[in-house]
Amino acid sequence: MSHSPNLGSFLCPKGTYNRYQLPLRKNIVMKKIDPKEKKALDELRHSAAHLLAAAVLKLYPDAKPTIGPAIDDGFYYDFEFASPISEQDLPAIEKKMYELVKSWQGFERSEVSASEASKLYKENNYKLELISELEKEGASISLYKSGDFIDLCRGGHVEQPAKELRHFKLLSVAGAYWRGSEENTMLTRIYGTAFSSAKALDEYLIAREAAKLRDHRKLGKELELFHIDDLVGKGLILWLPKGTIVRDQIEKLVREREEAAGYVRVVTPHIAREELFLKSGHLPYYKDSMYPPMKMDDGTYYLKAMNCPHHHQIYGYKPRSYRELPLRLAEYGTCYRNELSGTLAGLLRVRGMAMNDAHIYCSKAQIKSEFASVIQLTQEYFKTFGLSEYWFRLSKWDSKHTDKYIDEPENWEFSERVLREVLEELGVPFEEVADEAAFYGPKVDVQFTSVIGREETMSTIQLDFAAKTRFNLSYVDETGKKNSEIFVIHRAPLSVHERFLAFLIEHYAGAFPVWLSPVQVKVLPITDVHAEYAKTVVSKLAAAGIRVELDDRSERLQAKIRDAQLEKVPYMLVVGDKEAAEQTVAVRNRDTKKQEVLSLNTFAKLINGQIQKRA
Repeated sequence: MSHSPNLGSFLCPKGTYNRYQLPLRKNIVMKKIDPKEKKALDELRHSAAHLLAAAVLKLYPDAKPTIGPAIDDGFYYDFEFASPISEQDLPAIEKKMYELVKSWQGFERSEVSASEASKLYKENNYKLELISELEKEGASISLYKSGDFIDLCRGGHVEQPAKELRHFKLLSVAGAYWRGSEENTMLTRIYGTAFSSAKALDEYLIAREAAKLRDHRKLGKELELFHIDDLVGKGLILWLPKGTIVRDQIEKLVREREEAAGYVRVVTPHIAREELFLKSGHLPYYKDSMYPPMKMDDGTYYLKAMNCPHHHQIYGYKPRSYRELPLRLAEYGTCYRNELSGTLAGLLRVRGMAMNDAHIYCSKAQIKSEFASVIQLTQEYFKTFGLSEYWFRLSKWDSKHTDKYIDEPENWEFSERVLREVLEELGVPFEEVADEAAFYGPKVDVQFTSVIGREETMSTIQLDFAAKTRFNLSYVDETGKKNSEIFVIHRAPLSVHERFLAFLIEHYAGAFPVWLSPVQVKVLPITDVHAEYAKTVVSKLAAAGIRVELDDRSERLQAKIRDAQLEKVPYMLVVGDKEAAEQTVAVRNRDTKKQEVLSLNTFAKLINGQIQKRA
């Protein structure tokens, strides 16, 4: 029972679309998944992962199953195969899954000793590694059985797989290193998804095909925005000229808004001495995410994975007065994270990133107003980009896991209460989640569901009560006395360039609004005879600050129009005999499809107005 909906045209709320014209993001309603619904889906999909492994072993008895979790939009299972398989093999595996599940009446759980589990998996070195780790941790070892398939598993399955596990689809095959490390064996990962109804599965598969047209990796290549080069290294982005324009426009917006809000800009180096990160606590708390140390003649240095320690040193380089507070230090700082190669994904997960960072140093009495101002600034940014469907998440500590956090219960209680009050007073939708805080304090994350269905943390605002002690931060108060009650708000409203650009590329389907578009106008002479007037048009628009290009190739006009559409240029200006004689341009609007003839001056005013309004 292979499941293949009709994908002839990809439906959207207002019609159909193709690679030339995708719907703007505003036509799509984003839905936040209910936690109970998500839990049920996770259990369904984890059950499907078991079923996948069972089917693979029936068809490929020599295969070694490793791990198979549920993920955001489906599930996967990693295998070691004796011979390579491809996506052409998926229909047969899927067919076997539908056959097997008919006899699966439930998942039978049993707890076993490490010795018993090791005997069961004596031929599977991957499972043996997991069993050994569980034994060292003193954790219980549980097995789950359905039909004649048994898997090492913590649990979380449907109760009646034969009835509930009926709507699934295998999607793709990829390579994946065991445990995400390129030092380990390359395995074969089979991706799939499952839903509780045929309708939901159909809708997902249709949306998935549509999402492929929006994939930022595909569009980034087609639109020449960025490049990832093997010789440079995985997760290290080469921003091409057009992508750099988009970055620069975002930074320009940020500088304007932050300067208006009282921020001052700083610049810090990309490396620092080991002692700085020991002082901040990032060593040892964050060590696994930092690159290995560099031994220099004057000590040990690390690439920075964050900007805050450097900013703390800027705050503390001289005595501060209460008159200077709040002090808002901003920087688009470049940071480096030691991500495993198997986890890297286009712009979404990278090793080098430029962060829209700032740290606000304030007194205890200023926390609420400053935190509220940051949330309001974040909302202003999102409004500018046309983003409206988002919610907030208050991420708290968990007192049971004090090894992950600074163990100061009173500060945690105070900080979490203050952030909760800010969110309540602003009247914004939010949820609370335990055990998701930063190690030095609670945070508020801004959550989106992207146009292609991923839930994204787009922005983070953190309250830090530890820096004042670790960095001996203080100020001289109104009475002339030293006051050490300095709190730090860490904030990155627009995340990092890489992640935010991935989101925007997919959100706009590459069709950026005029102010963000790398090329705002393409001038198209009908024939070579009209090239001279076309050059005059280009010169005048460029002088007015408009990003304009001339397509003077000896091609048919329709070919030039098609190429400009593929490049997603907001305006095409066609010029021929009549336009040259009357000093006009024939305007074609990318978004409205409207065509009209305007004087060159009128058009220049029109587009400059849109640019200034960031429309």
